[in-house]
Amino acid sequence: MADNEMPEPDDPGPERLYQQALSEGRFLIQKCASCGACIHYPRLLCTHCGSDRLQTIEASGNGTVYSTSVIRRRPERGGDYNVALIDLDEGPRLMSRVEGVEPGAVTIGMKVEVRIATVDDAPLLVFRKS
Repeated sequence: MADNEMPEPDDPGPERLYQQALSEGRFLIQKCASCGACIHYPRLLCTHCGSDRLQTIEASGNGTVYSTSVIRRRPERGGDYNVALIDLDEGPRLMSRVEGVEPGAVTIGMKVEVRIATVDDAPLLVFRKS
């Protein structure tokens, strides 16, 4: 190991476990054993009550579009795409995009389901209309 390299920790931490699960095709979220709140993006402490009693659970992958916006780009730069806030059925809200429909056709209240895409050799959560 070089002098400026840090050793790998024994506990990989919640983000690394989350990313590893995504690369295996699984979508995990955390659930607080103290207050019952579900949390996404992985944390060390519950964002609702501050407890460190977080469990990892498999998410249903189902959600509802809370808000959406169309990002305009020239066709040679990939064309238009949407950015959406998605309320997961378990409770957390996250930012992603809805694929498989025209960006302007994504609507508030639309039911969606997760898909794990690969972008630049890394797993990424996206959604599609359910």
